[in-house]
Order: sequence, then structure tokens, then C-alpha cells
Amino acid sequence: MANSQGTRAGQAIKTGQNSWIDQELDESVFQDARLGRRLRALLARFAQAPGQSIPWVCQDWANTKAAYRFLSNERVNEADILAGHFSATRQRIVAASQAPVLVLHDTTEFAYHRDSDHALGLLGKVNSGWDSQGRVRHHTVRGLLMHSSLAVTTEGLPLGLAAVKFWSRSKFKGTNALKRSINPTRVPIELKESMCWLDNVRLSGEMFEQPERCVHIGDRGSDIYELFCQAHEAQTHFIFRTCADRLAGDGTHTVATYLREVRCRGLHRIQVRNSQGQERCALLELKYCRVRLLPPRVKQSRYPPLMLTVLQAVEREAPLHADPIDWKLITNLPVTSRAQAIEKLDWYAMRWKIETYHKILKSGCRAEDSKLRTAQRLTNLIAMFCLLGWRIFWLTMMNRAAPEAPPRMAFTEAEVEVLDRLRPPSCTAASPCRQSLSSCLMQLARLGGYLARASDPPPGNTVIWRGMARLADIRFGYSLRPQRCG
Repeated sequence: MANSQGTRAGQAIKTGQNSWIDQELDESVFQDARLGRRLRALLARFAQAPGQSIPWVCQDWANTKAAYRFLSNERVNEADILAGHFSATRQRIVAASQAPVLVLHDTTEFAYHRDSDHALGLLGKVNSGWDSQGRVRHHTVRGLLMHSSLAVTTEGLPLGLAAVKFWSRSKFKGTNALKRSINPTRVPIELKESMCWLDNVRLSGEMFEQPERCVHIGDRGSDIYELFCQAHEAQTHFIFRTCADRLAGDGTHTVATYLREVRCRGLHRIQVRNSQGQERCALLELKYCRVRLLPPRVKQSRYPPLMLTVLQAVEREAPLHADPIDWKLITNLPVTSRAQAIEKLDWYAMRWKIETYHKILKSGCRAEDSKLRTAQRLTNLIAMFCLLGWRIFWLTMMNRAAPEAPPRMAFTEAEVEVLDRLRPPSCTAASPCRQSLSSCLMQLARLGGYLARASDPPPGNTVIWRGMARLADIRFGYSLRPQRCG
């Protein structure tokens, strides 16, 4: 199933290095056609050297200055840059058969060291320790926020971004002071940053011809009653982790009251990894029930009650010095059996994919290392990195989803030839004529430091983005070789 879905989704991508850029930017239309050509050229340069600075990838002052002018042009914004990618994502969703598509939502921050916050924006204040007199010092963090929505298959193959929203703060939120003066639930959702969740659910839902195929996934930040209503009105599905004990039934009970009366419906074993990378086996008790969920009291005149399913997974006998697993999920999908409960837990566990995607943007593309001074320029640059980050993630997961696919699905003929020449003699002797996407990606990962030992897991994103940069250098040198000797 994973192989067939991966192949169908991969077939929606044109073959070759330049072709994937053309497809992702095909519908990115600018007022000036020269801006579109500059975007293609700049993205192609970044694709050959992920994580490097603008002068590094441009190599000369003329191209570097053109890149700076493009990023600071008032006629360029992130919506124009990503418009073609959103269209390509829609095509891959259609090509991924009729299986459900998971849309993973999360917010991340891009922090920068700047002397002034006027042109960039604020993130918050952090504790910097104590001074000589014992007073707490605070450090102001400047930067941007991005709420992204990544569409993936149920096997984890990233199909592309479905929606992205950038913003920056002109002042600190002052949440603690707000709580002392007013109940936060009384503040309209339109005045909160949480509105980004509703906007992205709406925008990503517009990409689907069949919204019932879409399942939105979110962490505890998605525990927003207005978001539940938004998904209900859009006739789409969701699985959100909840942290609030909401009113349920006739208003005299809460969700926790109903769950206490539900017996354990089954057990499920999973493998979890702690912060040190050590794995352990956890035994989860599964509970689920259908409840009538009520909005907060101050909003009951504005929003209707909803019939939803609450699914709880609690770890039984957690080891000492380890935080026990306790997931409480809210969904409008049917959960009437242990198998359906495990399926929804597996889908929610896919949420970690968007954390990986954000790691690629920050560690692989080094989005936080940029020296650009204004929010507009940084937003345009990060929008470009969103395309490159998806490409790196897609290559990594295609090696697992469709290993037998043809290599031209991801590489040009010149790249396939170079990768084939770089294969170790042992691999060439074992399969001298065999070329597949997996073999090319394995060799690409070797260029990035992957050892390919028998006990090693499949290549990850880090060795892929390292290999992409090294392959570009080798291919450039290979193109300069003498056509004939003597």
C-alpha cells in the first residue's frame, strides 16, 4: 500500500532537477515575468547548496545583488512564491488515490540577533540569568513566527504545504497581565494569534475537492472550540490533542467525568524514545466515548454544541524517572473499536513529521543564520526555503515509500550517471545493471556521510541535504572534465 501510494504521488512530480522547480513554481505568477525567472534561478542555486548564504550560492556580486533586490522587492511576497507549490500539492493529493490525507499543523519561531526590533518584530523575553546584585536579567528575542500546514499520506510521505501564515509581533502579548484583568475566553478569537489555526484549516480545506478525505492533526495548541466548529462547518475531519477539561453533556459534567466512567477498551504497545535517544516499550490503556461537547459558557450563544469522540491513551506502569504517556484526543471521526482507536493514535503520531520539517528549515536550510534585516526579506527567503525543505523531506521519504521507482523521478540523467559512477565496487558487482530510486538515494546519502551498514536505519534528512550539496559540486566538476583524452 505504501509503495503504490508513494509511486502515484511521485508520478505527479516531473522528472529531473530543473523540472521539479518548474512544477513547484509553474503557477507562481508575478507582475513582472523577470521576477519569476529570478525566483527559479535563485531556488535552483539554493537547491545545489542547502544551508549556504546568499553570496555563497550566487558566487558573484551581480547575482548576489539581484537576489537581494528580489527579496526586498515590494511586488514579491510569500503568497506569490508559494502559489505554484500549493497548486502542485493539490495535484499530488489527487494523485495519491482515495486514501485519507493528513494535514499536520504547527507553529514555529525563527529567532534572529538584531539590535532593533522595528523592522523585524518581537518573539518574547527570556531569562538571561542574574546580575551581580541578584536581579533577574531578561533578554529580548526578535524574529518571525510561522504557522504551517503540511499534507502527508497516512504512510508519512509529504505531499507538500497546504497553507502557510507568517507574522511578527510589534509588542509582547502580556498574557499573564491579561489573565488578571479579563477571562481570556472572553476575547474574540479574531483578536488572538490562535486565529492562524482557523485560517490555515480554511485555506487548506479549499485545496480539497473532497474535504471528507482530509484529516487535520494538531497538538495541544489546537484545543480551540472555534477550530472544532470551523472544521465541522467545512465538513472535514480532525484529530486534536486537548488539554482543557471542557464542559460536556448537559453542562453539569466535564469530559474527565465521562472518561472516568468508561472502562478500558483495549491495550496497545508502542515504542517511545526519550530525550537521550533511548527506546522503551510502553503499554497504553485505551478509552474512548462519544460526548456532547459544549462551548465555553461565555460563548454558548455564539457557537453550537458538537457531538465528538474523546480518545484517551494512558501508559500503564510507567518506569521511574520517566513521564508517563497521557494523550487525550478529540476527533469527529468514528471510534467504535480498538482497531479504529489504534488507527487514530497512529495518525496523530504522524504529527511529529511537521516537527521534522521545521528542523529541516532551521538546521538544513539554516533559515535562522540569515543576516537580512527586514521581516519582508526574511519572509520571502523562508518561503523559498519552504520549497527546498519539502524537497529534502520528500526525497528522504520516497526512499522508504517507493524504493523501486525509476531514478528519473527525482534525478536528471547527468545526476544518475554521476551517482552510478560513485557507487562502491561491491555494490556494482552485486547489481551491475540495477538502477532504482532507492539505489540513487542511497548513494546520495553516502555522499552525506551515511555508512549503509546492515544495522543502520534508512537514511535521514541530514545525510540527504549534505549529499545534495556534495553532489552538486561533483556534478559541476564532472561537467568540466575533458571530453576526450590524449
